[in-house]
Amino acid sequence: MINIKIICVGKLKEKFYSEASTEYLKRLSAYSKTEIIELPEAKRSDDPSPKEIEAAMLKEASAIMAKIPQGAMIVAMCIEGKGYSSEDMAELIKRAALSGSSKICFIIGGSDGLHPSVKEKAAVKMSMSKMTFPHHLARVMLLEQIYRGFKINEGSKYHK
Repeated sequence: MINIKIICVGKLKEKFYSEASTEYLKRLSAYSKTEIIELPEAKRSDDPSPKEIEAAMLKEASAIMAKIPQGAMIVAMCIEGKGYSSEDMAELIKRAALSGSSKICFIIGGSDGLHPSVKEKAAVKMSMSKMTFPHHLARVMLLEQIYRGFKINEGSKYHK
């Protein structure tokens, strides 16, 4: 069974995001061992300077790097990444499952995104869209796309 870890900067506060996340984790349990790790967003002032933002992102990067499993395929979720279709996601999951390590680690940054040092470690830089989404919604969207990827790989009618 494939192991999927999703490292997220920031906690889900809204009940509807939390409920959707829980539902997809339940669905994914038939296909993978999926774990979500929430890391605190580094504190910033109300009007942070670029230097303050950089320092906060570096602190978050350090916490992220400490949680990445050894030998995992690292996928950084970032706006400048490549756009993936649902079929591309299914292929990524299949490729990881056949690679021998069977570990994928998706990383979702906080409100300022991911520090470049995290992106440099990633085997894949993935963008959900050219649009900007709240990182809490991005988590739910990612979970749904991972689930959809498994359903595509099994030939289910879920993906039409």
